[in-house]
Amino acid sequence: MLTGPLRTQVDQIWNAFWSGGVSNPLSVIEQITYLLFIKRLDDLHTLEENKSRTLGTPMQRRIFPEGSDAKGKPYEDLRWSRFKNFDPRVMMEVVEEHVFPFLRTLGEVGSSYGKHMKDARLGIPNAGLLAKVVDLLDKIPMEDRDTKGDLYEYMLGKIASAGQNGQFRTPRHIINLMVHLMAPQPDDIICDPAAGTCGFLVAAGEYLREHHAGLFRDAKLKQHFHGGMFHGFDFDSTMLRIGAMNMTLHGVEDPDVSYRDSLAEEHAGDEGRYSLILANPPFAGSLDYETTAKDLLKLVKTKKTELLFVALFLRLLRTGGRAAVIVPDGVLFGSSGAHKEIRRRLVEDHKLEAIIKLPSGVFRPYAGVSCAIVVFTKTGVGGTSGVWFYDMTADGFSLDDKRTPLLDEAKLGAVPEQPLSAEDYAKNNLPDILARWKHREETELLRPRTAQSFVVDAEEIKATGSWDLSLNRYKQVEHEAVEHSSPAEIIAELRAIEAEIAEGLDRLEDMLS
Repeated sequence: MLTGPLRTQVDQIWNAFWSGGVSNPLSVIEQITYLLFIKRLDDLHTLEENKSRTLGTPMQRRIFPEGSDAKGKPYEDLRWSRFKNFDPRVMMEVVEEHVFPFLRTLGEVGSSYGKHMKDARLGIPNAGLLAKVVDLLDKIPMEDRDTKGDLYEYMLGKIASAGQNGQFRTPRHIINLMVHLMAPQPDDIICDPAAGTCGFLVAAGEYLREHHAGLFRDAKLKQHFHGGMFHGFDFDSTMLRIGAMNMTLHGVEDPDVSYRDSLAEEHAGDEGRYSLILANPPFAGSLDYETTAKDLLKLVKTKKTELLFVALFLRLLRTGGRAAVIVPDGVLFGSSGAHKEIRRRLVEDHKLEAIIKLPSGVFRPYAGVSCAIVVFTKTGVGGTSGVWFYDMTADGFSLDDKRTPLLDEAKLGAVPEQPLSAEDYAKNNLPDILARWKHREETELLRPRTAQSFVVDAEEIKATGSWDLSLNRYKQVEHEAVEHSSPAEIIAELRAIEAEIAEGLDRLEDMLS
């Protein structure tokens, strides 16, 4: 949990960039990412030095080589702990002309995170701003893993503008809800094919640390956690850098965060590889048939990205694999043949488990689209008996562009720190969703269609002929009886009002005469 003073320190860094002429939030977070990476390299090098000194053995891994670089600058001067004490102009020269070229060489040799640094460029325009930001970052305590991760998450929260191609940041409380619904296991292989900042993968890792802490005492599971569990893909190199740093700062040593245009590449090597998919992919309209992966077109012949992503999830999941993904509402009731086919596959060929309708303001200020969380298991042989619907009307925040918290921080999220009253539940549905999800095959079966959550039999969905999955199709509205006055009483009331108006006009006329 971040304290107020730490938030203030981060805000100061953000303000320094803003007043220094770097106002694009993505540029700011990218430059901070570079600087944090440079600082981390020095920390790792220092750790190896201390280990070598204690054991009296040579260093096993040198980040900064001995000697000087091609321009004659000693590699020692490229370390954060050295250049942070330099005069601003010298610091600027060292960082721009020596440190960043060194970062790019790290990318060329293919180190796990260094590969995202191959085109790194310093985007801080002057020596004064660089010195100020280095000084502010240096004062922030980054030794604790939780603090590092929370700090970076707080910085990511400041990315307030939507990216290109329909990208927008998924609110962290919605991510946490989806992760808790899926309850990742230590042997899962988790994928987000549109990873962005890797928010889903980070949350899954944090869930495992909290609920399966014992995995770190098992060498095989620990190795799996750090090297084989997490897979995130994106085609935006800036997002890849940010996502990889986010994973690193949350203590995942070697995640697979790599470049991939998920809808445009064949997936033969990845087919059936993953046991859990968590995603909120961008929905950028339509693609050309020529550029779309042929294996996805075999599943559903369409140009629409939202349908292609659902096909991709089915393709990537292994049999028995689970998915919780966000889709626009149109996927649930669209009338095209491709819409119906993808819904038919979910209901009849696999096990569709839940549709959670999200309030339309949940992605503000990035977008106002109506979306839903779809939860399913890939079986290949069907298995849908009933689909659990939940009509989420509140997520703890106002649904306008400000997204103001409606409750204290301790009462927000899917697993709040403090118990909620009935009034609080009306403002934050997330804990209720989580509680009812666990009983979807028991007490939830008995709930009426007028309730906030209910189960619809799969046969009823098939009987629609279009496999309609929109909540409004099945929800029943409870009408309240309203008593109106009789026509005679209403006429009498109108006559009395008219008489009152006429009397007023007479008095006004007398006053003017």
